[in-house]
Amino acid sequence: MSVTRQQWIDSLALQPHPEGGWYREMYRADESVPQTSLPSRFTGDRSFSTAIYYLLGPGDFSALHRIHQDELWHFYDGSPLAIEVIHPDGRAEQLRLGRDVTAGEAPLAIVPAGSWFGAQVLDPTGFALAGCTVAPGFDFADFEMPTRDELLALFPQHQALITRLTR
Repeated sequence: MSVTRQQWIDSLALQPHPEGGWYREMYRADESVPQTSLPSRFTGDRSFSTAIYYLLGPGDFSALHRIHQDELWHFYDGSPLAIEVIHPDGRAEQLRLGRDVTAGEAPLAIVPAGSWFGAQVLDPTGFALAGCTVAPGFDFADFEMPTRDELLALFPQHQALITRLTR
């Protein structure tokens, strides 16, 4: 049985995400790491870990952004995703999230902390359901989504990528 994009949105009670697409936080650890035990880039206590469902559909994209933590992406259903990463040193990399390992896809991808990243479905008519796990846990205080002009000033060599994955 094939599940449609809208069936996933409805059955998982997904909501619009500020970076684009749809999401729902499914897990937030009850325990926290105190700020004093975290690197200085964190401004407060953080839960041990968080996990969300994340869905992109036709015309959706995850706008380029960065967080303070590594982010693990897990593929669940639909078409493969391209996760575009700009590392702090300016190097760009594409991670392909999906089931077809013979086509260079992997069911798990890791975006390193401090890297700029965004994503879109490789099939322009398809959708992708993924999960994202972050440790220490996600907090919007750790989330940065700059303007297109701000990113172009930092990485002019990636103009096409930045233009495609910013609003």
